[in-house]
Amino acid sequence: MPVNASKVGLALGTFAALVHLVWAALVGFGAAQPFMSWVYGMHFLDNPFTVQPFALGRAVLLIVIAFVVANIVGWILGTLWNWVHKK
Repeated sequence: MPVNASKVGLALGTFAALVHLVWAALVGFGAAQPFMSWVYGMHFLDNPFTVQPFALGRAVLLIVIAFVVANIVGWILGTLWNWVHKK
C-alpha cells in the first residue's frame, strides 16, 4: 500500500520538533544536566557533557532544524517505501 511521502515527512518532522521542544524545556528549567547524568549512569557511563545556559534563539533554531531535517528524511523514506512496494 503506498504512503503519502509528504505526510510521512510531516509526521516525522513534527515528532522530532516535539522531542527537541521537550529537550529545550528541560534545559530552560535546569533539569537537563541531571537527566543526562541519569541516562549516562544507567548505561554505566560517566557524563562527558555539560549543558550550556538556555538561549531562546538557539532553542528555536534547534526545533526548526530538527523539524526540517526530519521532514526531509520522512519524505525520502516515504518515497523509498513507495518505490520498493511498486506493483
